[in-house]
Amino acid sequence: MHIMIDLLPKLEKRAAGSGSSAGGGGGCSCAHTPGEEPRSWGKQRARAAAAEPGWPNKHSLRLLQDFSNEPSSNLTSHSREKVTERAESDKRVRQLQLGSEKRGLMRDTASGQKQRAVQGSSRLKALYEHPLYKTDLPHLSEDDTLFNLNNDIRFYPKAAGQQEWHNEGNVEEEEYSPTGEATAESYPNWLRFHIGINRYELYSRHNPIIGGLLKDLVSQKITSVAMKSGGTQLKLIMSFQNYGQALFKPMKQTREQETPPDFFYFSDFERHNAEIAAFHLDRILDFRRVPPVAGRLVNMTREIRDVTRDKKLWRTFFVSPANNICFYGECSYYCSTEHALCGKPDQIEGSLAAFLPDLALAKRKTWRNPWRRSYHKRKKAEWEVDPDYCDEVKQTPPYDRGTRLLDIMDMTIFDFLMGNMDRHHYETFEKFGNETFIIHLDNGRGFGKHSHDEMSILVPLTQCCRLKRSTYLRLQLLAKEEFKLSSLMEESLLQDQLAPILIQPHLEAMDRRLRLVLKVLSDCVEKEGFSAVVENDLDGQPSLHHHQAHGGR
Repeated sequence: MHIMIDLLPKLEKRAAGSGSSAGGGGGCSCAHTPGEEPRSWGKQRARAAAAEPGWPNKHSLRLLQDFSNEPSSNLTSHSREKVTERAESDKRVRQLQLGSEKRGLMRDTASGQKQRAVQGSSRLKALYEHPLYKTDLPHLSEDDTLFNLNNDIRFYPKAAGQQEWHNEGNVEEEEYSPTGEATAESYPNWLRFHIGINRYELYSRHNPIIGGLLKDLVSQKITSVAMKSGGTQLKLIMSFQNYGQALFKPMKQTREQETPPDFFYFSDFERHNAEIAAFHLDRILDFRRVPPVAGRLVNMTREIRDVTRDKKLWRTFFVSPANNICFYGECSYYCSTEHALCGKPDQIEGSLAAFLPDLALAKRKTWRNPWRRSYHKRKKAEWEVDPDYCDEVKQTPPYDRGTRLLDIMDMTIFDFLMGNMDRHHYETFEKFGNETFIIHLDNGRGFGKHSHDEMSILVPLTQCCRLKRSTYLRLQLLAKEEFKLSSLMEESLLQDQLAPILIQPHLEAMDRRLRLVLKVLSDCVEKEGFSAVVENDLDGQPSLHHHQAHGGR
């Protein structure tokens, strides 16, 4: 057997040669572009060993066998043909049929969603034309922008000199300054996104750069991959050809799977589609505090294994008994062969969240959420047993002045609509002090249960009974039939490559939860009075003069 394994690279080379002479029809079962030489584990390891002595040699090919030790799981098509038995063949056929049926169902679902969205395709556009989505920011001084374009941008490597990074692969869209110096318009979209961050928002409304950045996340060539340190579950840092970076969360569950009722919130899976949906929900609520996120279908062979320099990640790749490429990486939870991430055969879905500026350039402050859960099986947090807990928070900086407490209420509603119980900390940009927005990071534990509304997420709102007027009016607007939250989300999510992102029950759950939020606010107003509950943050907005104090269009 070992002799056969040692000969695999030579056999593959011979097979690749004959296959290409016959028109490139044969080769590895893993996905690759037509005419491309099939990549083999043997070749990849040989190249790596030649470049770096510490990497495993060709004898490590034994690791490619699945853990059941069946010869039929070897990656090379020639060895599979020789050892595959009839029972294994039947099993494979059944698996392929099942996978085909599932993909067909997903396509039908997406088609149905698009058909439904066509009827209300103008809802999203109409929403963004509404006066509530046209309010103006205060005048921005240098202290209100994260970067000074002339002074700070020099700290970005390659930002001022090499313009060939712009729209890599889209030559017709490239623009060059006649002087040979880079202009702001020639910077890649990720850098322009960073430049646009200010005291009040991560990005402005209707910013075309965000659309371009979302496209980049899906289309840019991945040049390197590494595991992100920390965290309970596996996340990858992906770098692109235009020097941008994004955080990749791979698919762990199907759209239909709900969090088991006996799971604690702190041991739940992180969902890639929740990250995507959270970005769209945040934008529809007009918070614009979630970094841009897009779904992408990634080739695990070419775009992860072949480009990573992370040995710990690289060594966890293996071939499953179903001949799918799998890996599991290293993390606190769910990083083992039993919880491996497997492709079909090497394609895997995931979310890609654009990186915020490097901490060396724009420091962020991490804050403990006052309504943080205990993260313990038996203990309760203080807010869970003290109904007057908010009174204490209101007297504690930074919640005793400014908008921070009101921003916590925004985040509370955002989390409740998603069903996200995992908001233990939040971050702000240090430059702006306490007078700035909360960044809504790490939303992967949302959209886990559509059949259950976790009312404890709303406790900050029920205890404090405070909300911005702008948020209050937008929530009322999104509850109207012509601006129905579920329909707006459905339409917005169809823009993503991996649509459908959410199944219909999750969309309907958001409408139901929105009504619950408005009921809590109604009770607050009845108990304390409108002016004590709703903080007017819309002074000086001429487009909203026709709005009544208690809502309306």
